[in-house]
Amino acid sequence: MNNAIYNFERPRNEPVLMYESCSPERMALLDEIEKQSNTIAEIPLIIGGKEIRTGNMGEITMPHDNKKVIARYHMAGPKEVEMAIDAALVAHEHWATVSWIERSSINLKIAELISKKYRHKLNAATMVGQGKSVFQAEIDAACETIDFLRFNSYFISEIYNQQPYSETGVVNRVEYRPLEGFVLAITPFNFTAIASNLNMSPALMGNTVVWKPATTAILSNYLLMRIFKEAGLPDGVINFIPGKGSVIGNTAIPHPMLAGIHFTGSSATFNHLWKQVAENLHRYKSYPKIVGETGGKDFVVVHPSADTDVAATALVRGAFEYQGQKCSAASRAYIPKSLWNPIRERMQSMMDEIKVGDVKDFGNFMNAVIDQTAFNNIMGYIDRAKKSDEAEVIFGGKGDDSKGWFIEPTVIVVKNPHFVTMEEEIFGPVLSVYVYDDEKWAETLHLVDTTSPYGLTGSVISTDRKALNEACVALRYAAGNIYFNDKPTGAVVGQQPFGGARASGTNDKAGGPNNLLRWTSPRTVKETFVPPTDFKYPYMAYRNCGG
Repeated sequence: MNNAIYNFERPRNEPVLMYESCSPERMALLDEIEKQSNTIAEIPLIIGGKEIRTGNMGEITMPHDNKKVIARYHMAGPKEVEMAIDAALVAHEHWATVSWIERSSINLKIAELISKKYRHKLNAATMVGQGKSVFQAEIDAACETIDFLRFNSYFISEIYNQQPYSETGVVNRVEYRPLEGFVLAITPFNFTAIASNLNMSPALMGNTVVWKPATTAILSNYLLMRIFKEAGLPDGVINFIPGKGSVIGNTAIPHPMLAGIHFTGSSATFNHLWKQVAENLHRYKSYPKIVGETGGKDFVVVHPSADTDVAATALVRGAFEYQGQKCSAASRAYIPKSLWNPIRERMQSMMDEIKVGDVKDFGNFMNAVIDQTAFNNIMGYIDRAKKSDEAEVIFGGKGDDSKGWFIEPTVIVVKNPHFVTMEEEIFGPVLSVYVYDDEKWAETLHLVDTTSPYGLTGSVISTDRKALNEACVALRYAAGNIYFNDKPTGAVVGQQPFGGARASGTNDKAGGPNNLLRWTSPRTVKETFVPPTDFKYPYMAYRNCGG
């Protein structure tokens, strides 16, 4: 019986390992990359704690060596989706009653297992399967995953401590119930940490989950699922069902017990899911909670006062880390004429040093994009710029998919600030630049705010405090996360809760308490110690007051 009153202390962020030459962690990681690169894993579904093999198989290849198969996975059909929903609903009966301290303890054990036992395996799976460099894998698969788990355990204690005032004679309290039904988690390829958090944040709050992982991230996601089980997560709390999105969505979304959707992916897919929910409102026991982080067309706006080295570094890192496959990646830049030449020269010197290639070579700053579809889409935008008289490709612009899906870091200068590469999400290593007249700072801020339908991230580079304040006001709704004198990527759990609005999602701020609150259905309980025994109130009694 656990009757302790307990609060988790605010954790520290997980330290980032740097994998210097000859370090033990570097050697261990390289060994693990070699193993996973030369093994073909068979990945089953996991439903109610049991491995399910459907025989309907898909293949995973390495982005940087696209002929090499590293895993084959079983795909769910409608029957398996129904099984996963049933397992989640059965597990809900017990899991909803488990103490939040016990649920948090499982969270913290998962974090320790990743930090101490599985760090290299999870990083290697993310590098080999999702094409991340060693640093990008470390800050994602290891550190951010661990941070989500630890900080959420702290945030839940803060949430549960939020209680109403009680007058004399009554006691009031709020119970933070889990949702009634199951949560559908649909996770993306680009962040292993997001795959973990989209499942574990609802689970921490007492919900049970049906998990549809991105096909191109199944290798790392399956390892996460095994770690969850090893940490003691009960069977059926999370059910892992790789498969086609249409098959899973068409079965899960009309289900009467759908309680919520936790999603990260494209705006178009999120819009489709929302429409499906709307079409099925008459079926549901409760209105489903829909939480989504979607696309971005993230900006860097440079003021004439900016430090040119700071600006160039923010642009190169922000646009080209992980091949620009971050919803927060710098995709459009606005640079004053007075600084364009020095910034261009500094970017040129940096980009001349960028190497693109295999994840095993830690000297490579960039690797391959995720798959053939992404390669074709990105190269299509570059080709449109090459053919247009409104744009000029000044750096990069070449791609090669003969062995891996490699695309050079590419910079396009546009004459028209509404050229297609300034407005549409590309999700690749492509940065579009518009050079503006120095005296048109205010007009440029308006242009930044109104050009894109998205509102996820952005950065302002300036040494002028007045200019920073002006930008902060003018771009109030242009970004849910805005950075001063830094790249628009790299939000840290507990430091910069992440999310944007407009076409970028519901802005429920993963990495803070707001997201966890969405997975609760609070109930207020009032107890009256000496209840009334007659319906009449004092004002109803008549008394002659004289006069």
